[in-house]
Amino acid sequence: MQNLDFSKIQSTKYTFGPRRGNYYDVNDILKAGKPLSDDECKVYEKLDLVYRTLCSIMYNFVPTSGHPGGSISSGRFVQNIVYKTADYDIKDPFLDFADMIVYAAGHKALGLYGMYALRNEIVRAFYPDELPKPEYQVRFEDLLGFRKNPTNTLPLYKKFNAKALDGHPTPALPFVKIATGASGVGVPAAFGLALGALDYYGESAPRVNVVEGEGGMTPGRVHEAYAAASAMRLYNIIIHVDYNQASIDSNRVCRDGELKGEYVQWNPMELAYLHDFNVIYVDDGKDFNKVLAAQYFAKSLTNKMPTSVVYRTIKGWKYGIEGKASHGAGHKFASEGYYNSVKEFEDFFSVQIPRFEGENNPVNVEKYYYDTLLALRSTIEMNKDLKYFADDILKSKKRLYALNRKPRANHPELEVLYKDKNISEEVIPPELNIKPGGTTTLRAVLGSSLGYLNKLTKGAFFGVAADLLGSTSVNLLGESFHGGFFDAVDNPDSRILSIGGICEDAMGGMMAGLGAFGKNIGASSSYGAFISAMEHTAARLHGIGQQNKTMHYGGVYYTWILINAHAGLKTGEDGPTHADPQCLQLIQENFPPGVMITLTPWEPGEIWNLLIAGLRKRPAVLSPFVTRPNEVIADRKTLKLAPVEESVRGVYNLRKADKTQKIDASIILQESAVTIEFITKVLPMLDKEGFNLDIFYISSAELFDMLPEKEKLEILNPEISEFAFGITGFTLPTMYKWITGYDARKKILHPFKHGYYLGSGSGESVMREAGLDAENLYKEAKSYIDYLVKK
Repeated sequence: MQNLDFSKIQSTKYTFGPRRGNYYDVNDILKAGKPLSDDECKVYEKLDLVYRTLCSIMYNFVPTSGHPGGSISSGRFVQNIVYKTADYDIKDPFLDFADMIVYAAGHKALGLYGMYALRNEIVRAFYPDELPKPEYQVRFEDLLGFRKNPTNTLPLYKKFNAKALDGHPTPALPFVKIATGASGVGVPAAFGLALGALDYYGESAPRVNVVEGEGGMTPGRVHEAYAAASAMRLYNIIIHVDYNQASIDSNRVCRDGELKGEYVQWNPMELAYLHDFNVIYVDDGKDFNKVLAAQYFAKSLTNKMPTSVVYRTIKGWKYGIEGKASHGAGHKFASEGYYNSVKEFEDFFSVQIPRFEGENNPVNVEKYYYDTLLALRSTIEMNKDLKYFADDILKSKKRLYALNRKPRANHPELEVLYKDKNISEEVIPPELNIKPGGTTTLRAVLGSSLGYLNKLTKGAFFGVAADLLGSTSVNLLGESFHGGFFDAVDNPDSRILSIGGICEDAMGGMMAGLGAFGKNIGASSSYGAFISAMEHTAARLHGIGQQNKTMHYGGVYYTWILINAHAGLKTGEDGPTHADPQCLQLIQENFPPGVMITLTPWEPGEIWNLLIAGLRKRPAVLSPFVTRPNEVIADRKTLKLAPVEESVRGVYNLRKADKTQKIDASIILQESAVTIEFITKVLPMLDKEGFNLDIFYISSAELFDMLPEKEKLEILNPEISEFAFGITGFTLPTMYKWITGYDARKKILHPFKHGYYLGSGSGESVMREAGLDAENLYKEAKSYIDYLVKK
């Protein structure tokens, strides 16, 4: 081999290819002029001083964590969004056409609550009639509930009917649309809100202002969401990045010049520009003119690409603790450090913040907390120049209504799904061609059913898959609409989304946000082996958000469909990494009642009925489990099985025993593959031997739980559960609800009965390995019947 000399090879610089997004420096933007006068800057400084002091006060009285540093570093750019650039009506926090502010950086909840309470106080001081009713406000009194449980009984909390403000934002607070704060979920969920707004309102869509930091941009799902937002051209997104370089553990999250980042080797500008966003860099996020100029410029852009405004800031600026030390911690209660942090306020306004005295008990702490808030209230009332910001709130309202935002022509009509009496869980539309004896896949019937509903609702459903559109049949959802992937500019009539490729994490977050906007239902699909785990966090936060919204302000849950495709052992060719029986256990009955409904149909004929029953219950998440291979649509009359309409009860007597004769055994089945194997191959052999069997099927644990108690007992009484023989294609714990007897539980057949993950091969061979093939099912069923006879 020839010796090669590489010593003189030099690296070359690599540059990005053509971008649709553009990069801007705020110093160039400022050449057009400064948006604020010197006097306006002075009143802004005054406002920010009040805000920073409020952040310090809130942490002091709730010192169990609360992230003062990031709340302070983001304050100035959020103030400009709240008072200058967002278009909304403070009197109505639930307007669909108003601009939104989403704290994807949920750990900045202290700042969010403080910001909204300060806004409320300023309007209260100068235009009290402009405020909504108290439950729609965020008052200083509500700050008494910061990080407090709803069961809190402290006297002032009770007296003022304060809101229990969660540690991270939820829709329990007015103007908050989604729950955020969990490992990067906030960004894709916020982008999903933007998608919903853009699809419904088109060119006049409200903007979604997303607040995040560079640390919150390190999760992979955020990168996936960035890719999706640019591919879809969600041009109503402005993501505002608090670039302070400090996280919980690091003071240099990103590469900074020649210094390597301790976490990542990009900075927020590069990440956004890579993903084809417009990027506006603000080198000093404390400079109000630079901040506002960047935001005005962002609103003026017309190239129809999402925009990122990146502000260089200092975490914990002027708080007395800066950088990572101020991320989730601050000054100790009533300490010298705390009083030093409010001294600037005291000196500037000639006001003394109350000093804590007396016993350190919850009642006394609450009293001093409120006294301190009252000191800020009186300061606001005495400083008449702060009326400037109350005027800005009125201007925001005026701008909003002047825009006259209306839904686009042919906008989606989701309400048809719930109001059209022709959509029935009892009658399968003939268009779906579900005929006994025919052959199709469960996934195809699900896709076609969603496509049928999509046509009726004028495109209220969006579908997305992890590079598996045809494989999981989600493509059928968009069949009646424009082909290709959705693009808000070039292909807005498509109903099929591109979310980063193989990106279940961002898919879940974006579909949750899309659902939360309330005008669409998103359906995300991938292997059940992956999606049930990877979208669990997004599903949980969506459930938290919808629960809080309805508990505090009424209404209904907005649904997202999480499809566990290629579920079960019949995906055996792909091996145990993909043919996963564990997916149901991760989500079935793991959420509060009504939040999540799982559907486990065993044959294609059940899909429509269960889908409509599930949707009409309006869960936050509806999660069907469907298999990959072709199956025969059951001829229920010939097989003497209950009609498919019975499946909507969640548990039903699939084939009834002759009640005039002794019943030899009750058998409870769960999952498609094992049920098809049992019904089509095993049951005829048992019938031939004259056994009188009561056979039940589990089609949805949650739909069953929603039945009246009396009806549940009529379907499946405790005696049946104690002695029934259980067979499932999912994991053992999913049967514990249905099989309650000690000995009966030990005899349940399930994929891990032999104690290991199964191998690869055809579905039939994998089921044989698991002991779930017809031959073994027959043997085990007979053995169980013999056991019952002896018992």
